[in-house]
Amino acid sequence: MADSQPLYDPPADLKSRLKASYDAIAPKYNEWTIPHSSTRLNYLDQLLGRLPTSSSTPVSVLELGCGHGLPVTQKLLSHPNFSVTANDLSSAQLALARTNLQPDPPSRLTLLEGDMLALDFPPASLDAVVAMYSIIHLPRAEQVEMLRKIVAWLKPGGWVLANFTAVELEGREVQNWLKEEKGWMFWSSWGSEGTLEKVRGVGLEVVVQETVEDVVDVTFLWILARKSDS
Repeated sequence: MADSQPLYDPPADLKSRLKASYDAIAPKYNEWTIPHSSTRLNYLDQLLGRLPTSSSTPVSVLELGCGHGLPVTQKLLSHPNFSVTANDLSSAQLALARTNLQPDPPSRLTLLEGDMLALDFPPASLDAVVAMYSIIHLPRAEQVEMLRKIVAWLKPGGWVLANFTAVELEGREVQNWLKEEKGWMFWSSWGSEGTLEKVRGVGLEVVVQETVEDVVDVTFLWILARKSDS
């Protein structure tokens, strides 16, 4: 009998390495990604169509992995009744977001640097959570933990918009991502079926589930899901 393959063990310094990479490649990454924003905006519009965007009702949104704030954070803030907490691991990206999102009122925008898993919000305090190309950087067990936290933070009837790698990956490391010497990168995924199982398992109703091929020939599962009213 052949020896079983050892389980993949993510690097102990995973978060610090991701931060260092995004700090180093921020300008190159932003230059590369902005022209391909149509998919992000398509799904953001589907979320916005389910939120009170044209009323005085306050809406509280958490964005995980906001990057430099364009175009997603900017569009969220274009609705005067929205308050946005935008989180990113990269201090370089948040510095750019601070500049890009001026002169939005500080009272409606909070920028938080650090590991998304370390965030803490009161239970049932958020109307929506947006996580584009961000949860995929967590090890698989942490992705499930993150989903549990999101559900706890959402109000009854609240929404989560996120995307996940459609192919199952226990863990993938890439050196020199985007042909950048300091562009070390990591992703993991439960795959489409596994992710849907995890999302439903934490108590979310999946309303939209679509697989879309991205500009880098990677297929992503996009999910728009709702917390029950009860």
